[in-house]
Amino acid sequence: MPTEPDQRRQLSEFLRSRRERLTPEEVGLPQTGRRRTPGLRREELALLAGISATWYTYLEQGRKIRVSTQVLDALATALRLDRHERDHLFQLAGHAPAAEAEECEPLPAEAGAIPLLLQPNPAYIIGGNYDVLSHNQAAQELFPRLITEADRPANFARWVFLEPVARDVLVDWEPEARGLLGRLRTLAARHSGDPRYTRLIEDLNEGSAEVRDWWPQYEVQARHSGRKRLRHPQRGATEYAYTAFTWPNSRNRRWSSMSTAANGPTGAQP
Repeated sequence: MPTEPDQRRQLSEFLRSRRERLTPEEVGLPQTGRRRTPGLRREELALLAGISATWYTYLEQGRKIRVSTQVLDALATALRLDRHERDHLFQLAGHAPAAEAEECEPLPAEAGAIPLLLQPNPAYIIGGNYDVLSHNQAAQELFPRLITEADRPANFARWVFLEPVARDVLVDWEPEARGLLGRLRTLAARHSGDPRYTRLIEDLNEGSAEVRDWWPQYEVQARHSGRKRLRHPQRGATEYAYTAFTWPNSRNRRWSSMSTAANGPTGAQP
């Protein structure tokens, strides 16, 4: 579980990132002179939210203060947060249910066999930190070098950012990679005390210039349904439909079966 100081630090980073992406013109405030930093000033955001500038400064500095749901609602409105960003704000401020602990037990054999039953459709099961817990041959063919003989388990986030072939397989690599990083950022905030997330984020920052550039932007995103284009080894660029399925009795493990969009339902995004 996140420690209190770490959660306050993440709340501080999130508020600052959202404040800096707004301009006075966007929120109806006059432009006053030259600005040394991007976005709104702290006092301008406090004015829009109807709260004390000093109190907001303490909040963004990560000081140990308790914030009410009314104030969070006002900040969410002033910052123009979408529904998912608002939920994330409440989570960081301690006004959301605690995240479910990550499972450490091995995947049951009957669960791990499910992807094999879905062959020839690519299928896999992933943990909350994107570790690949089970997969079938079709998934291994669609995502080359995802499964290796390394000591640590295969991981979709490492594959997307650190495996060069991913940039060829994911036809729209940048938006797909940004979306995955946003989902990982959301999950990491809920499990910041878990060393598996810490190690993964350190590896990504060390090995990927894009992660080093995008991580401070603090984008957050939920898993959702949609379509994506993947380069199949035989069929070339192919559009797939996907949706996220949560494993029974667990919000952290998800399973996926993918098929071409023309064939209808299926799958969970990495």
